[in-house]
Amino acid sequence: MSILELDVQKSSLNITFSKNHSSKKYQGTFISIVPRLLFVSITMPFFTILLSVLIIFGTSSPVWAAQLDARINPDSPDFNFQVKYQRTIFIEYNEGGQLADQLRGTIESKRLTADSTNLAIVDLINRINQKLNSDGSGAIVSDLNVEYSAQLVGREINTSIDYKIILSGTITDHIIRERQGQAPAIIDVGWRGITVEGPVVIDDTEINLPISFIKDKVPSVFSSIKGTEAEVLLSENLINAEGIKNQPLPKWHFLFDPTGINVDAATFGLAEEITGFVVSGFTMGESSLREGRQVEKIVEAQFTLDKSYIVRSVESADSANIAVIGFGVRDSLEGLEIFGVTPTAPEGFATTSTGEFPVSVIYGMAAMAAIGGVGIFIYSNRKLKREGTEQTGIDPSQLKAYKTSAGAGGYQTIRGEAQLIDDSDYQKTRSVYDEEKPQESTKSQSTKGTLPKGWKPE
Repeated sequence: MSILELDVQKSSLNITFSKNHSSKKYQGTFISIVPRLLFVSITMPFFTILLSVLIIFGTSSPVWAAQLDARINPDSPDFNFQVKYQRTIFIEYNEGGQLADQLRGTIESKRLTADSTNLAIVDLINRINQKLNSDGSGAIVSDLNVEYSAQLVGREINTSIDYKIILSGTITDHIIRERQGQAPAIIDVGWRGITVEGPVVIDDTEINLPISFIKDKVPSVFSSIKGTEAEVLLSENLINAEGIKNQPLPKWHFLFDPTGINVDAATFGLAEEITGFVVSGFTMGESSLREGRQVEKIVEAQFTLDKSYIVRSVESADSANIAVIGFGVRDSLEGLEIFGVTPTAPEGFATTSTGEFPVSVIYGMAAMAAIGGVGIFIYSNRKLKREGTEQTGIDPSQLKAYKTSAGAGGYQTIRGEAQLIDDSDYQKTRSVYDEEKPQESTKSQSTKGTLPKGWKPE
């Protein structure tokens, strides 16, 4: 199964243990991770360019996807996990042809479930543990349940095949050292890449290779695809969590919940296992400046029979969510990634959901806003100065003064106004209300006389 790597801000953890711990079983404490904050002082133009580069080129994702969920209590000798593998295959035949005739209107499906009482599952557990051991981890899968489903739907221009495998079970032997006094628990996290190569047959059904379902349900289509590039694409493992194992822990999002250490924590109905402890959460798979833009993973192969056909594989980005009871830091022990875990966070510790990285982004954005404000101020100031020294409006040489005051005995005011020498512009824009309009006659048009005032017929 897959856990994630997170580069941690270390509360300094010095470890000198033996590398060989795979055969030892410990009962330890809690697990958690704290991302390391990398802060670089850079000039603003470079910072802007760097952000753009991270957004566009920040993602380096593997071809296949998996979704991991796990909850770890270092006081327990084991923990439960679930890994979900999903993939959709499209067979496209826009031009019709032989495959179109075979697949249009076809609907096929298959489902199965199995647990550790099935000998095939026991064999699968052994293969998974061999892979974990080759990854350098001493953790082992002790119990496993498998759910498999596949569904084919043939449409007019393409056929889709949806695959889903869910592995859920228990992992043990992940605790290297239990928490002792002030010494943190040491936990092996090298178990996170649950991957199985080659066929996995359960009750006569092969579940790990997409081509197997096609061979079983639509053998005529399998015969057409066999030997082409499409067969190679359809033979890629479904059970593949390498993308989660290979994701650097510094790119994981970190958040810890201190609710369990509050005085009134019991009033929240918290589980006993987290009462008195913080809970650390680590996630990957979201689009961010560090991880880049997470998009669907699309791989396709083209082959030709009677017509040209395309087989396309589509998967979502890898994602993971790991909850750990306790607070810890990441370290390594002779190449093996580990967590040192304590029940509570260091005094005064605080971090954001992305390991304090957003703080630098906020400061950068604030600095860019300040620079923009200064630029606007300088521009406005220059514009005001220019308006104070340069002539605007009507040229004074085009104006002429007229006296408007009149004398009253021996007293005369000094009043005047300026008018345009050339009133051609005024004639173009003057108001129509300034025009003199002819007086309309209100003379009565009636030819009849009027009755005396107060007259009434008798």
